[in-house]
Amino acid sequence: MAAAPVWSVDPRTGKQREQVAVEATAEEVDAVVTAAHAVRGSLADRTVRAAFLRSAAAGLDAAKDRLVEAADAETALGPVRLTGELARTVYQLRAFADIVDEGAFLDVIINHPDATATPPIPDLRRYKVPLGVVAVYSASNFPFAFSVAGGDTASALAAGNPVVVKAHPDHPALSELVAKVLRRAAAEHGIPDAVLGLVHGFEAGLELVRHPLVAAAGFTGSIRGGRALFDAAAARPVPIPFHGELGSLNPVLVTEAAATERAEEIGAGLAGSMTLGVGQFCVKPGLVLVPAGAAGDGLVKSLTDAVSNTDAGVLLDHRMRDNFIAGVAERGELPDVDSPVTPGAGGEHTVSAGFLTVTASRLAEPGAYDLLLEECFGPVTVVVRYEDRDEATAVLSRLPGNLTATVHVSDGEAAGEGLGAEILAELTPLAGRVLVNGWPTGVAVAPAQHHGGPYPATTSTSTSVGGTAIERWLRPVAYQGAPSALLPAELKDENPLGLPRRFNGVLER
Repeated sequence: MAAAPVWSVDPRTGKQREQVAVEATAEEVDAVVTAAHAVRGSLADRTVRAAFLRSAAAGLDAAKDRLVEAADAETALGPVRLTGELARTVYQLRAFADIVDEGAFLDVIINHPDATATPPIPDLRRYKVPLGVVAVYSASNFPFAFSVAGGDTASALAAGNPVVVKAHPDHPALSELVAKVLRRAAAEHGIPDAVLGLVHGFEAGLELVRHPLVAAAGFTGSIRGGRALFDAAAARPVPIPFHGELGSLNPVLVTEAAATERAEEIGAGLAGSMTLGVGQFCVKPGLVLVPAGAAGDGLVKSLTDAVSNTDAGVLLDHRMRDNFIAGVAERGELPDVDSPVTPGAGGEHTVSAGFLTVTASRLAEPGAYDLLLEECFGPVTVVVRYEDRDEATAVLSRLPGNLTATVHVSDGEAAGEGLGAEILAELTPLAGRVLVNGWPTGVAVAPAQHHGGPYPATTSTSTSVGGTAIERWLRPVAYQGAPSALLPAELKDENPLGLPRRFNGVLER
């Protein structure tokens, strides 16, 4: 059977724009992965690797006008948003180049023999090595930062692994353009094209995670799709690590004191966060606990005013639009669920932002209202009105794992008055990033960042953003009793590479 064509589609009209490629067959996936595996040694030199990453960043920066135009044509995310996302992607590549140069990620530890220890310690030298070919599954909603040149790819290459990317069907033409930029950057440093493979198609994605030469995978997408790939990775004869970001509700708790103090500000901030990018961020606040009574009423009014003034927007594709319209309609039909601003269809190709309200008592016990505890992708949030702390706690106790959890407290609570610290501790088990008096949309690329969380937010305890994302694509190995002449340079006593390390218990920088 002939492979299906891959089309670039305009989400503003739903019409096909151009044929980009064809879906990869099993044989083609095998060829791409095998070629990537064969050139893994081309990334062994850290100096070359860092230079490649910097050249990739420079190439993307130089081509930004063309890339942003292509991205907007396929995603309708807009030039301003896309230009910022591309800048973030370029910065991320350069940041990983700096990490490669520094070398601390290798985690070098050397212990000389100690016959007086109990039990005796032999000569041991430990560091981390690349896993092998990494499969990366592009995200729909971040065509730069979580796609072909995004965080998974950048961190995997930085760790010394070749990458094969499964392009997202929402931006196939952009994926091809970005892959060409990265391959040109590789060629500048004598690195073969095969270090970055690219395949299209649903079946190709399955073939990729099952391929025996694929050593690990990174995924950003839906719970359903991610769980299918996660299960496939675990079911292989040799299971592999699967670092998946699957879905998140990103709960927000507003204390009564905070709502009393700045209801209008919080309501407007929530509106801006939940509608940012037409609600297509993985960290969109999807469930907001607000006190019942006058303080909460003021917040809801502010939210109503702000969301009512939000223009209709285009989602990434018509399947997502259909799912959004059906999802908000199903939620809105539940008894005692109100829609101060009704979300749903805008024009023929757009959607309108809105929000739903419900009492906390409806969510405290399992039942039909569990639907409100599931992520709905698009510009909608659920406002839960609670009577007291116990009701809020009952709802929080029923939530699955999340990427983020947020609390808004008053000035007094921020200074240590009341239960602010207890609420923070209550939110910590729910998420990988806990915010105070902020909004979760906007994930800074910084060394201390953690973008992950308990399942189903992610399938591992790792982060996909920030410098420590590199750790996902490495494994430790220790050499015992190896003569110096046989050791890799990273583990020699004289430290010829000048690496940070722990030498006989002393941290050396």
